[in-house]
Amino acid sequence: MHSTTSRRTFVKGLAAGGLLGGLGLWRTPVWAITSPGEPQVLAGTDFDLFIGETPVNITGNPRTAITINGGIPGPLLRWREGDTVTLRVKNRLKENTSIHWHGILLPANMDGVPGLSFHGIEPGGVYVYTFQLRQNGTYWYHSHSGLQEQSGVYGPLVIDAKEPEPFQYDRDYVVMLTDWTDEDAASLMNTLKKQSDYYNYNKRTVGDFIHDVSEKGWASTVADRKMWAEMKMNPTDLADVSGATYTYLMNGQAPDSNWTGVFRPGEKLRLRFINGSAMTYFDVRIPGLKMTVVAADGLHVKPVSVDEFRIAVAETFDVIVEPTEAAYTLFAQSMDRTGFARGTLAAKAGLSAPVPPLDPRPLVTMDDMGMGGMDHGSMAGMDHSAMAMPGMQSHPETEKDNPLVDMQAMTTAPKLDDPGLGLRNNGRRVLTYSDLRSTFEDPDGRDPSRTIELHLTGHMEKFAWSFNGVKFSDAEPLRLKYGERVRVVLVNDTMMTHPIHLHGMWSDLEDENGQFMVRKHTIDMPPGSRRSYRVTADALGRWAYHCHLLYHMEMGMFREVRVEE
Repeated sequence: MHSTTSRRTFVKGLAAGGLLGGLGLWRTPVWAITSPGEPQVLAGTDFDLFIGETPVNITGNPRTAITINGGIPGPLLRWREGDTVTLRVKNRLKENTSIHWHGILLPANMDGVPGLSFHGIEPGGVYVYTFQLRQNGTYWYHSHSGLQEQSGVYGPLVIDAKEPEPFQYDRDYVVMLTDWTDEDAASLMNTLKKQSDYYNYNKRTVGDFIHDVSEKGWASTVADRKMWAEMKMNPTDLADVSGATYTYLMNGQAPDSNWTGVFRPGEKLRLRFINGSAMTYFDVRIPGLKMTVVAADGLHVKPVSVDEFRIAVAETFDVIVEPTEAAYTLFAQSMDRTGFARGTLAAKAGLSAPVPPLDPRPLVTMDDMGMGGMDHGSMAGMDHSAMAMPGMQSHPETEKDNPLVDMQAMTTAPKLDDPGLGLRNNGRRVLTYSDLRSTFEDPDGRDPSRTIELHLTGHMEKFAWSFNGVKFSDAEPLRLKYGERVRVVLVNDTMMTHPIHLHGMWSDLEDENGQFMVRKHTIDMPPGSRRSYRVTADALGRWAYHCHLLYHMEMGMFREVRVEE
């Protein structure tokens, strides 16, 4: 163990856990439970972490990863609400590094974003993070330097609650989903800049054309193909990076390695799902087993029973399951259906259950992109800014005649009750955002004093990403006054799905009528969607605000938020 937590403190913690657990006040801690493939667990208040290079072989080809304490993922950090933690992070790389504590409320200089909250950790240097824990739940941590997150610099984080939680369980497991590539991350990004659809091996074929003609007729099919060609887009373009290069991991294990969580018959399990991937949305299910969602992004929600959920990059969902059979498959397929992460819940090690086939690959439609009712003749070369008609979505002037903007949604909607592309009418009960309701009322309660509208913009062919058509290097900070309550309205003008993360403050998602629904740290934005949430500017300093698709953030979909007196 690389923590400086003493053995005495560690054992004392176990004993306290057992005593309080016996009183029903404190559950047996996860570090007292072992299972094959579980990440190394560091518990307590005092930690030493180091970031360095580690040889790995995930696909059969030896590679070098960048890791935290030598593992992918990094150690599971187990904290307790109310404690003050100290973490010394040492850089053993030849380049700067950092750690960001995703979703954790803390002072700006502890947030770990180079250039905003600190200078980064230089080679050979150490940065000491210290902050008090004002929350509980399931979170994660990762590098905010360059593309290191893609190369392995991430890990799970659990903060145990001070008060009893509103649900019961006997054992809990982190299930961290990530994507690994044998390619150098910088080379991968350069490939995307040269040819944005390079990893899309599912482009439509002559066979697809013949099939569509037989179903929709010649004229309709030709018109559809012409429209997509004029837009220089592809309806199969669901993910910029696919299983063509990615291996999808569950707790650092490839599908063939079959990560296994062991349970005893009759136990209730809490599964803490974390999407720590660079670019991949996962659709998660456990065939034959219902999941009761009890927390989203670390915070309790009113329980909802589902068969499946989509987890955006950077989101977390906690579910309770009650297995009765000997083995179940944990199945997390990528949204573009090019691969999956897989593990097993089993009554004993070595068991497995059937792995389901991938679902059919969905296609993006004009309706999905907020282009419903547009015909192909009106799509090419239209002046979107002149189309601010009743019922039509308006757009900022910075998007007009902008070479970084290749489309704009014309008819947007919150889409809160939409399961999403590839999940509609699939015969399974799929979680939607409209199902998520916090167990508490709006913690602020004030009406917002003003509204900030931001459009998620991009150019697929150029692989350029931005807010309002302005990339980060050219953008002014968003300025908030300390203590104010603002409404943020996001409009997705692209054909991609974007997870938007605001550092340092909560995002209180609203329904269509402006009523508080659920408090989150990451808001998912499907194509053609318009969603609003409230933010209380209760944290002074400079904060990052960005799409959590790593290559989108790196290519400009990033803003600074300044909270000032």
